[in-house]
Amino acid sequence: MNGAAHHGDRLAKTPVRISAQYEGGPGDIARGRELARGFLARSRAARGVAVSDRTVDVVQLVVSELLTNACKYAPGPSLVDLELAEDRVEVSVWDSAPVLPVPAASDPGRIGRHGLEIVMAVCQTFEVHREPVGKRTTAVVRLTDG
Repeated sequence: MNGAAHHGDRLAKTPVRISAQYEGGPGDIARGRELARGFLARSRAARGVAVSDRTVDVVQLVVSELLTNACKYAPGPSLVDLELAEDRVEVSVWDSAPVLPVPAASDPGRIGRHGLEIVMAVCQTFEVHREPVGKRTTAVVRLTDG
């Protein structure tokens, strides 16, 4: 194997990550979706990563729902981390509220408050952990359908 091919293999296995801080305003949610969309588009173009259109939509939805919860229920800033590794995108949102979210019982008649249910349904994994300050919510989405 020549050096260039080896270097390319190593890059393909190196996680790619982007982070952004938001202040808790309503425009943050749209900015978070744009961060996710741009991150995945650059991963497709620059690294040749196979990312389905569905995955782009799901990752934007997950970022939107997790940031919405941070804006509604946590005072102050939030942090969004997106990491591309092997066959998945890891979406992680930190906020300052120590209270862990609990999904509400399924109720098709309820208006609103379905975001956590939706995130849990479309993701491969979903976890919430307390941190020394606040909590971190992490969801994993497959890069390709199937």
